[in-house]
Amino acid sequence: MNLAAAWRSAWRALLTNLMRSLLTMLGIIIGVAAVITMVAVGGGAQARVAEQIRALGSNVILLMPGSRTASGVRLGSGAGNTLTEDDAAAIAREVPEVRATAPQQRTGAQVVAMNANWPTQVLGTTTDYFEVRDWPLASGRLFEPQEASRSAKVAVIGQTVARELFGEADPIDQMIRVNRVPLTVVGVLARKGQNAFGQDQDDVVVVPLATFRNRLQGRSSSRLRSVGSVTVQVHEGMSMQAAEDGMRQLLRQRHRLQPGQDDDFTVRNLTEVLAAQEASTQVMTWLLAAVAGVSLVVGGIGIMNIMLVSVTERTREIGLRMAVGARSRDILGQFLIEAVTLSGLGGAIGIALGAAASAAVAHFAGWQVVLGWQAVVLAAGFSAAVGVFFGFYPARRAAALLPIQALRHE
Repeated sequence: MNLAAAWRSAWRALLTNLMRSLLTMLGIIIGVAAVITMVAVGGGAQARVAEQIRALGSNVILLMPGSRTASGVRLGSGAGNTLTEDDAAAIAREVPEVRATAPQQRTGAQVVAMNANWPTQVLGTTTDYFEVRDWPLASGRLFEPQEASRSAKVAVIGQTVARELFGEADPIDQMIRVNRVPLTVVGVLARKGQNAFGQDQDDVVVVPLATFRNRLQGRSSSRLRSVGSVTVQVHEGMSMQAAEDGMRQLLRQRHRLQPGQDDDFTVRNLTEVLAAQEASTQVMTWLLAAVAGVSLVVGGIGIMNIMLVSVTERTREIGLRMAVGARSRDILGQFLIEAVTLSGLGGAIGIALGAAASAAVAHFAGWQVVLGWQAVVLAAGFSAAVGVFFGFYPARRAAALLPIQALRHE
């Protein structure tokens, strides 16, 4: 029997018991659909983390004041005013792994432009901030170092602020008011999206650090140089751990901390945090895929069971085929093709259902999903392999029948 004849015979056998065939394929359909959906959702999660890493900037470390002890109580990161603008300058100057630093101060404020107003975050920083965060402009320009040194009333705004205050109008050279201080918009940042904590990074007004201190926020002279955080960018290819160690050693010296005394600052490697998040997402995807794989195995066992029943029901047919010249390998190929057809058809339906389920998840849950052709090929190949693996034993059993005994079977 040639291959085409074997396929036709397989189709006839499947159509003869259509409901039984559909029920047999159900395990494969559910397993493949689950694999496709899990891989798509997992791929979307990994793509989301990759976007967050790109949005964060490459090789970024965050320094925050805090972890100090007050009255025997250890305070968390962000507590106290232990980091200064001079610390940031010293790190950039004395730690060889560091490419640039950006000290920052941040506060919430109501921003007004003409008849519109919007609550947002106001960030005071240096011109290096945009390079450290790898944040390009959409239009206009950044504030100049001279403007930063003389507390110029200029601001660069994010996309969300531009949309809420100016709509479709061009914000460049327009006036906004922050705490009643007029600022001229000189640039609009490119869209950045949400960060790893779900916050809208485009909802921000960036001003020079001196402008933030001298015009927007009245602070005592003792805290004049303190900052809320310092974002540090490490040179490409250099060790993040070496940069962390260098910064920690330098800051302990500058803050005159004794051996054994706790750091009065916190170092966070944000790239490592996001990488860990990506790794955990990948592990969860593989775990769910393994659960879906169990469904495939159960489906394969169902195929084996039905094929064994089919061999028993068609024993006389097998005997007749052998009596008119069919060889054992023809019988083996016929039943093997029937098993592969069952699992392959179930896999195709499962792929379609999985793609539909992925689209439904993206539409109703708002999750990002990524369904690559590799997942489709893998699912199709795995379902076919299940058919071969679980169909071989029934096919081998049919091929081993003796023609006389098969013809005598009742």
